[in-house]
Amino acid sequence: MSFNGAKDGKHYWLTPEDLMEQIKAEFEINFDPCPYPKPENFDGLTAEWGSSNYVNPPFGVIEYEEINKKGQKVIKKKGATAWARKCIAEFQKGKRVVMVYPIDKWVLMLLDAGATVRNLKDVQWVATEDKSAHKGTGRHIAMFVLDPATQANNACTGQVAGAGKADGESTPSATCQ
Repeated sequence: MSFNGAKDGKHYWLTPEDLMEQIKAEFEINFDPCPYPKPENFDGLTAEWGSSNYVNPPFGVIEYEEINKKGQKVIKKKGATAWARKCIAEFQKGKRVVMVYPIDKWVLMLLDAGATVRNLKDVQWVATEDKSAHKGTGRHIAMFVLDPATQANNACTGQVAGAGKADGESTPSATCQ
């Protein structure tokens, strides 16, 4: 297994102790599927997780060497998507998952401003030159909505932008009295 993605050659970044203590206290963390140092032959993507998990995965792609059905060595890559899938699978088993991962600051700015997020899937954008449809980018497109009416409703219902559903739509967490 090798790491690909860090320009400075550093593979793991540990959560600062003071932040980790705050997270442990708030979420009662009892398992770390990305421990450091990693025990030999341990794989957090295949391990059974605890009831409350803190996930600070590698900030890049891990390359695994596997043997395919033809007996050939192949390189498999696993990154943030693999960790997100595992987090969702463990959550669906009734477990708490707290995952940290770097994202662009502008995304957090929109969420902090009250934006709701929708997954538009892989959009086939239309060319300005001839209106032909592109085959898609292979990446899902997020639509951020800043709507004063939604913002007022969220304040009343306690909705959290982007929280709750796998597709990123808001889910009520409280109601007004």
